Amino acid sequence: MAVEMHILGAGPTAPFLGARDLFETEHDLELPVHVRLRTDPDERTWAGHYDDRHVLNISKQAAGSAMARELALHELAHMARYEQEHPSHVQSTAEALYLGLAGRRVERRKLAHCYQIANHMKDIYADDITLAVGPGEKLLAYLESSLASALADRPATTPGGDARRLSAAADPEITAVNAAFALALAERHDLLAPDHRLYDLAHAAAMDAPHVDFEGFTRRFRDLSREPDSSAYRQALVDATRSYVESERASAD
Repeated sequence: MAVEMHILGAGPTAPFLGARDLFETEHDLELPVHVRLRTDPDERTWAGHYDDRHVLNISKQAAGSAMARELALHELAHMARYEQEHPSHVQSTAEALYLGLAGRRVERRKLAHCYQIANHMKDIYADDITLAVGPGEKLLAYLESSLASALADRPATTPGGDARRLSAAADPEITAVNAAFALALAERHDLLAPDHRLYDLAHAAAMDAPHVDFEGFTRRFRDLSREPDSSAYRQALVDATRSYVESERASAD
């Protein structure tokens, strides 16, 4: 097996070559991979898919971080799922959300959350590959750190008793969903000891958003079918979308 990789731009190469070496132990890609190192430090890592290539976009800052190899491996896994025509990567997210939200009025912020839920479902399937070929310790530490940061981003409660949340990261509802995803992914791959700190962090996130079905989302993410057909995957995404929106409606009643 071999993956053709071209690294474009000045920066480290070892993380990408290391990710390729791990990936190639179990998988291959038909199309070449172009790694684009970007100068914007806030540029998130993401994969683009074209007729003649895949593109792994990553900031130079991320490329030089301790997580660089794991980030690259994760994106290679997304490329593999795309080439496999896995339902999670070829199903139209917009179409599934349209079905899930039919007849409902949803504010823009909540719609963005629904897209985040869909991205989590994609990530579950990508990381089924990632964690089959590479160790999970760094990913687990990353999940723990990210959730801890989101919880720490909560502003202090005002004298009147209302907490004002000033950033998207501090939004309690999507933070609870993100916590459910982190816990589900770790449990799906047996990464957690019973006393791991991630359980405490996830519990805190769930307590902060009592109208979100935290346990339900944890089960949804953790128990996603390993090999769903297109219909089953679309229904899972529709159901997750409706569950989130209905929990929000309940909180407003």
